[in-house]
Parts: sequence; structure tokens; C-alpha cells
Amino acid sequence: MGKKKDSTPVTESKSAAPRVNPEPAAKKPAAAKPAERVTAVEMGARQREISVSEFFTKNRHLLGFDNPRKALLTCVKEAVDNALDACEEAGILPDVTVQLEVVMNGEPVAPSQANRFRVTVTDNGPGIIRQQIPRIFAKLLYGSKFHRLRMSRGQQGIGISAAGMYGQLTTGKPVKIISRIGPKAAAHFFEVQIDTKKNEPLVHENKQIDWEQPRGTQVTLEVEGKYQKGRASVDEWLEQTSIANPHVRLIYRTPEGETKEYPRTYHELPPQPREIKPHPYGIEFGMLLKMLQDTKSHTLSGFLAGDFCRVSPQLADEICKAAKVSPEAKPRELKGPVAEALYKTLQETKIMAPPTNCISPIGEKAILAGLYKQIKGEFYTAVSRPPAVYRGNPFIIEAGLAYGNRPQDQNKPQQPTLPKAEGEHEEQDSELARVIRYANRVPLLYQQSACSTFKAVLSTSWKNYGLSQSRGALPGGPMVIFVHMASVWVPFTSESKEAIADYDEIQKEITLALRECGRRLGLFVRRRERAASEFRRRNIFELYIEEVVEACNRLKGGTLPKQKLKEQLQKIASSRTGGMKTDEALGKTGAGPEGLPHSIIVTADGVEGETALATQVESSQGVVARAAEPDLLGDSLPSDKPASKEKTTKLGRANHPVKEASAKSDQVALVAGESKAKKKSGGKSTRSAKTAASKKSK
Repeated sequence: MGKKKDSTPVTESKSAAPRVNPEPAAKKPAAAKPAERVTAVEMGARQREISVSEFFTKNRHLLGFDNPRKALLTCVKEAVDNALDACEEAGILPDVTVQLEVVMNGEPVAPSQANRFRVTVTDNGPGIIRQQIPRIFAKLLYGSKFHRLRMSRGQQGIGISAAGMYGQLTTGKPVKIISRIGPKAAAHFFEVQIDTKKNEPLVHENKQIDWEQPRGTQVTLEVEGKYQKGRASVDEWLEQTSIANPHVRLIYRTPEGETKEYPRTYHELPPQPREIKPHPYGIEFGMLLKMLQDTKSHTLSGFLAGDFCRVSPQLADEICKAAKVSPEAKPRELKGPVAEALYKTLQETKIMAPPTNCISPIGEKAILAGLYKQIKGEFYTAVSRPPAVYRGNPFIIEAGLAYGNRPQDQNKPQQPTLPKAEGEHEEQDSELARVIRYANRVPLLYQQSACSTFKAVLSTSWKNYGLSQSRGALPGGPMVIFVHMASVWVPFTSESKEAIADYDEIQKEITLALRECGRRLGLFVRRRERAASEFRRRNIFELYIEEVVEACNRLKGGTLPKQKLKEQLQKIASSRTGGMKTDEALGKTGAGPEGLPHSIIVTADGVEGETALATQVESSQGVVARAAEPDLLGDSLPSDKPASKEKTTKLGRANHPVKEASAKSDQVALVAGESKAKKKSGGKSTRSAKTAASKKSK
């Protein structure tokens, strides 16, 4: 019989351990919903064009409106720049008034605590025709400067309309404009805003009004901002503007009710820059293709000679021959490899640098006038470099220095110094030089470390010129460094126009200009140090001359001619301590700062160097200064030994007035640092004063 099968079902083997209830299992996540698929048609329906106004509305920080303090400065800057450009282009010496007012909503508030301001800028320019006013002030990228290759403060056609757009965004108020083109014309009043979707002006009001000014423009903006004095403020920007633009009369009414006037100290307009055509080295291949399509010339040779500067008809034929293109070819038909060969030939051909009549530099004299007007120093100098080129764009670099303190400031009692902490050194407390940067006469206050100008100042070895400088830092000492770039197109790093890009050609020119200023400063500092040392020796000799004369007279029994011996000893003391060279270095003759062109030196005895310029500045400021005295411009020299005619003619220096004996003793004490010098009130000073007086009578 077969084996009986087991009827019990077979089960899986389990552990002998007691059965434990397992923990409840975690709930499984719900299945994710499948992403909705979007078709190309639906994606295409969501696309839309935005205007440039919409873009900058969301990205206003690109234009300099990233914080309230900076925004207030930007509004003032753009309005003043437009006013100065208009006046200079019309050949009018600018008179500009800037007024800041606090807009009160209820209780009065201090200017430092206010958050809304009314900015009003008025000029005496040529005015604006009625049809153009809305688009100039309420349309971005509208203007006459972008497409022209000539120097101007504005470049993009954004500034003033962007300021109006910022006011519209923050306060909802329109821009108010008053303009008159002449005494017989009517004055027009506009209230405009920007339609940000279309980038078109919206005119809220347009009428004729009575206005007291015979000609000019007035712009009023109501914006959200913050007023604060000090660095990177409206006050500092206007002060620096007056330095680089001494031909401008600027009146500034602060929110506190104070009126500051920056008088005109240079009564000549800058040379009027002329528009030039593009240079072949400054274009790219895509621009060449566009120019070939837009030209009005019918031949390639005519296109090259007519649409570019520095390309003559003969040179145009040579370029066509080198590119293996017919000079009679039609420009619009040049495409592909042929156009590329033409572009390559243009870049390889040796072409003269572009003309520089499109640039209006400040000039050494105007820089000196501006620095002398605003900065109290002891030594001033200015340098203007020859024109240079980057990417086919001509530019000029100008630099200036103001060094030291005025003699009257040096005589002031010094504040008692506090005790130093352990490990603290004296040089750590020394002030660093201040750098003021300009581009097309406009001050640059922000993004200093990103600017090519500032980098060039840091890379200059100022130790070679007698100044202290830590590694990678500004030089130490009381000094202001002025750098200006003038160009048809300044390569700013952003639309806010706050820093200059690092082109090698630009940085090289800035460095060379700074080195030239540094060499002049080094000559001045070293010469003064040597002369002061020799003058101290002379002063010590003169202190004992009286005693030596009396002793010799006693030995001779009182028969010795004391005055003659005294003069002989003084002559010996002078010759042993440098003689006339020491006197010239310390400003005791009328010879001026030898070997230092375009410089001003301020001493306790007067002004040397560009004395006529200093006199003009001081008279414009309404200051009765020593530089305006008749002797300064006279024919007599205060020294017993007149300066040579050759040297005076070469240096073109004016003479200095003779001071009283007490003033000279103060100068001796100042230069020599000897307290004993103050006790000497007669002697040589009295004698030199009498000599000069006798010369005047003759």
C-alpha cells in the first residue's frame, strides 16, 4: 500500500521566540501628481516685450538709486551735468543754482531725519524748445549724446529721465520743468511722468508762465532720499565739481537754510569739443557690417574715406588693394569672408591716431585754480598728459596735487596729544592722502576701490618722492590727489558711471601723470628740507654775530667799524649756508619755484609760481590776501641781490612783498623751529626792509 500523505498543510518555519506585535508600519507617501505639461504654444503666449523703463524700474540700483543717500546725490548730479553741458555747448559761462528743501508732511522735521526732499536746479543756459521737453525728461535713452563721438558729461541719455522715474516711483510726483530759449520767447511750464510700459512721456500740464529769468531751464524733482554731510554727500560732490569746473559759478542752498557760493575763478570757457567720426581701430566686426549697410556712399573707397576718421582716399585705395576688394565695389554687397578680410586689413593697416579736438581737457591752469580755491595747502602742481588712444577712442589724463598746510594753519596751537597705547606707533595716526576722481569733469564718489584711477594711485611708489606709504595703501601725509580722464567715451564699469574700467592704456597714462606730479613734489620736499637745515645753521650764526662784533670792537679799543664787520659776517654766514639757493628754496626771493612748472607754492611771505592765477582766485573769492598786494606784481625784488634776468624770464615768476621785521622773525621760527629766533627783531630783516624801501623810492 502506498504511503499515506500528511493532511496538515505545510507552513513556513518560524523562530521559537514568542510572538511580538510589530510596530505599525509608516504610511507610504502619496504618489506625486504628475507635473502639468506646458505646450510650446502656451509658453509662447506668456512671452512679452518689456520696455527699457520697465527694466530700470526693477533694477534702479544699476543707475545709482540703490539707497536713499546715494539716490539724492544722483538726482542732483544728473540735473547739474545737463545744465553744464547745455551752457558750455551754447558758449555761455554757467551760473547754476542748486536748492534742496525738506518736504514736510505735517510736523517739521530736521533735514538729517527727513526722508523726502525737493531738488531744484536752475541754469542760465540756452533753454529747451517746447516740443523736446517731454521726451528729454520723461523718456529713457533719448538724447543727443549717445551717437556722437565728442566729449560730454552725459553719454547714454538716461540720467535726468531716470531721476524723474525714481521720483515717480518713490513719491508719485511728476517732474516740473520751466524753460525759456530767449528774452523775447515765452517761458513754458511742464509736468511730465514716464509711461513705464511704453517708455513714453505723459504730459500732465503744459502752459506758458511768467518767469523772471531771461533764458535758461529749471528742473524740480520730489524724491525720497536722505541728507547727510561728509564724504560721498551732495555737499562734497558740489565742492569737487567746483574744483574741476572753475569757470562755473555755483550757488548751493542746503536743506538747513545755509547758502554756499562757489565763485567763478576762471573766466574762460573750455575749448568747444568737436564731433569726430569713428576710428577703424575702435570698431568691431559686427559694427563694420552695420556701417556697410547704413552708409550713403556708393563705393567701398568712398565709404572708407567718408565714414572713418584718419582714412584718406589714397589710404582707402591701399586698404582695398590689400584686402583684394575692388574700390568700386558696393558697400551693401560686402558680406561673409570678403567683409571679414576687409575688417582684418583695417586692423593691420597703420593708421594715424584719431584727432583730439573732440576732447576738452581742463588744463593745468584751471586745475591749479580749482585746487587753490578749495584746498588749503602749501604746494600745488598740475600735469596734462599728451593724448592717447584706447580701442580707437582718444583720451587725455590730467593729474594734480595739493600738499601740506598753509603757513597760517601751521602757526595755530596744536591740540595736546593723548598718550599712546602699548605697541601703538605715531605713524599709525598719520592721515592718508585723499583721492578725488573725475571723468569728463564729473566727480566720481562711489566704487573707489573698483576704479582704475584709484588702483593707479595705489600702485605708484610714493616713497620715491619723500612720502611715507605702507604696502598696498595710500601715501601718508596732508595731500589731495586729483585725477581726471577726458574722453569721447569713458569706459565706466556700470550704468551708474561711478568707476573707470581697467584698460591697460588708461592705467599707464594715469601712472605716468602721477609720477610727474610726484617728481615735482619730491623736488619741493627735498629742497625745502635741505634749505631749512641750512637756514637753521645761518640763524645760529646770526645769533652770535652781535657778540663777535662787540668782542672784536673791544679788542680794537672801540675803533672798529662795527656795521661793516657785521655785514661781512652776515655775508659769510649766508654764503656758507647755501646763499641765494637757500633763499630761493624758502621763498625769500622773487625767483619762484625753480624747475617746477605749473606749480604754486604758498609761504608766509606770499605766493610763488603761478602768482597771477592765485591772485585771480583770491580776488574772485573776495579775500584781501597778500598775493593781491602791489609789490607782488611790481618790478622790485626784496632781496639785496636781484635775481638774474634770464632766470626771471625763464620761470615767469612775480616778485614777493617785503615783510616787517616781526613777520620775518616769525618765518625764521616757523622754518627753523628755533624758539630763540623770535627774540631777534632787528638786524638783517630791518636792513632788507630799508633796502627795498629805498629801491621803491628810486
